[in-house]
Amino acid sequence: MDTLFQQILCQHLHDDVQQLALQRNRYPQLSDADFRFLLQQIDGWQRTKSKLPTLSQIPNWQYPVRLSCEQCSSEATAKYKALLISQLPINTFADLTGGYGIDTLYISEHIPTVHYVERNNELCAIAQHNFALQHPHIQVHNTTAESFLDSAFSSAAETTLIYMDPARRSSSGSKVFRLEDCEPNIVELLPTLRLKSRYQCFKLSPMIDITAASQVLGTGWDIHIIAVQNEVKEVLFINGKGNMRAVNLVANRCERLDFTPELEKVAICTYAQGICNYLYEPNAAIIKSGAFKLVANKYQIQKLDINTHLYTSDKIISDFPGRIWQVIAPDIKDAKALHQHMASITPNKSPKYSVLTRNYPLTPEQLRKKLKLQDGDDFYLIGARLKNQPIRIIGKRVK
Repeated sequence: MDTLFQQILCQHLHDDVQQLALQRNRYPQLSDADFRFLLQQIDGWQRTKSKLPTLSQIPNWQYPVRLSCEQCSSEATAKYKALLISQLPINTFADLTGGYGIDTLYISEHIPTVHYVERNNELCAIAQHNFALQHPHIQVHNTTAESFLDSAFSSAAETTLIYMDPARRSSSGSKVFRLEDCEPNIVELLPTLRLKSRYQCFKLSPMIDITAASQVLGTGWDIHIIAVQNEVKEVLFINGKGNMRAVNLVANRCERLDFTPELEKVAICTYAQGICNYLYEPNAAIIKSGAFKLVANKYQIQKLDINTHLYTSDKIISDFPGRIWQVIAPDIKDAKALHQHMASITPNKSPKYSVLTRNYPLTPEQLRKKLKLQDGDDFYLIGARLKNQPIRIIGKRVK
């Protein structure tokens, strides 16, 4: 964009977009199309500056419409996928559902030949602009995945990876979760993808039923469940040997658990007879993966109940991949007992509590009301089941 546009953009980068939209008459030097694009750039920067911190600092970087900004990969997950794919013996990469192009951009740092395929004209134009700023070797194709496949990779299958992130909305705009309902339909395209490439990689919804997806796609996939700051963001299927990896990207570290579903099936864990000094909850990626017995075995901790995915131990396991609480009170019977117990610990103040429930008959809101607790984060009140009986635990967060 021209210098005037950039000056106006920089002046209003932190402004309220809705308020700025009402001030169209202040900028007669901008066309209506340019003014709409100005609002789109401000909104896009504000929405993605935390999600894409490096890209948000690049001068003249462009942002697509709101939905594309919301649906794009974060910098953290894109870098994880780029490192994963860089370990494969490939020299050609094709993203058939390019979108905003964040995954393509980061993966292109490791692959010499890169194709970005996107049917939306505006997204293609923005991607072309942004790629020229960072990685001009990326080839942009404004077409559908199916059309691109018709003429692509006739003789380069052994060194090619095809990547797809199918849209999870129907033609009416409602969310869909089955692979067969996504667009493009990767189940229908899978035979063609295998003819055209040695490797395939699919980014799927964090809500996907992994068992159902595995049944539809068949065997021969490694599954990566990727969480950021303890929130599952995506599930990745890539050619492999049937391994699973639960990854939680937290600040400058990566919590990781590798296993196979078969090992989880045959694993035996110890169930707690009481609450010990410390209480643990696995991160969201491990919870999604279903490795409930293996995590108990690996860290030598006791599970509270078959369907209660909390664990306990006498000594702290500081490298446990998830949240850790020091137990203040192992079993609170009622509100009176709770307040009496806490009065001896915090005699000069009325403590506040975060409340969570796991396999417990009440919701956190119902439990808070029942025990008359103030909202806050001084302590945690955790409702769970131990030996199939409801239990209430007070803990102090240590990790």
